[in-house]
Amino acid sequence: MIALSTLLALLALGFPAAVLAAAETLVVVDGVAITSEEVEKPLASQLSKLEEQIYNLKRQRVDALINEKLLAKEAARRNISVPALLDAEVTSKVGLVTEQEIEKVYQQNRAQYKGEESNLREQIRGYLQNQKLAAKREEFLKSLRSQANVVINLKPPPVLRVDVSADGAPFKGSPKAPVTIVEFSDFHCPFCRHVIPTLAQLESKYGDKIKLVFRDFPIESLHPGATKAHEAARCANEQGKFWAYHDKLFAAPPNSSPEVFRGLAKEVGLNTKDFEICVNSGKYEAVIKEDIAEGNRVGITGTPAFFINGRLVSGAQPLEAFARIIDDELSRDVAAQTGAR
Repeated sequence: MIALSTLLALLALGFPAAVLAAAETLVVVDGVAITSEEVEKPLASQLSKLEEQIYNLKRQRVDALINEKLLAKEAARRNISVPALLDAEVTSKVGLVTEQEIEKVYQQNRAQYKGEESNLREQIRGYLQNQKLAAKREEFLKSLRSQANVVINLKPPPVLRVDVSADGAPFKGSPKAPVTIVEFSDFHCPFCRHVIPTLAQLESKYGDKIKLVFRDFPIESLHPGATKAHEAARCANEQGKFWAYHDKLFAAPPNSSPEVFRGLAKEVGLNTKDFEICVNSGKYEAVIKEDIAEGNRVGITGTPAFFINGRLVSGAQPLEAFARIIDDELSRDVAAQTGAR
């Protein structure tokens, strides 16, 4: 039981009475109880993150086992092996990567590449071919799953939503999208760069169903000079070129020299005079500090970090990790609209 004085104090702090009544006493200090609620509430964001990671690991394993069962059943039905089935339905139906596809990727990313061009092109060829094979395999597995009776009893953890503001931040997508993704990022962070293709895939997959918001979280202790890159992007935003400048910053090696900023400004078609006046004024220093403070408030310890309708996704996660939460949020939105009718 919770001591009356402790209960009254906790109620004064805003703890719900119903929750406190069910709280477990973990420690008693000189007759004063410390409850599970007192321990867990300040740790809610971190605990939710761990629970989500555990669930995602289990779900990935469940999905892999489902795929194994479906492939084995279909192969047995056709009286062939699983590799032969995949050859027939996946490998044989995927076209070879074209030189034009390789050229497009090479030109888009050439600033990041190092080494012999011929070797790089072969690496791109292999990467694109594997992407095509993976997409075709996923398409085939979806067709098998649509014909099967699959009941998943694995329960996701309770949804914890963090109230994260998107006011005044650069965004793309529909302002009325049912799903808002708030990203805290650092222009000099390699993991933030690596997640960009995944975000592009999400935009392609979900279209106007998602809204992507960018918030500044440069970590100067790890990436000296990164804050100035964020100021430059904010100045580009004044001329309606935030996302073009965002892409250029991530494509280029981390460098916060005025010459680099000016060169990127020219590449995206900015008025360089106005841009340089803006960058030199430091007018966005305070705004970026506010973003960093907001990130600290919601428990961010590294970049990139995403809040999908307030649900935390930490790090450069694969497409499936984002899609799972987005699909869940869209299904909740549909259910809410249906209920409203």
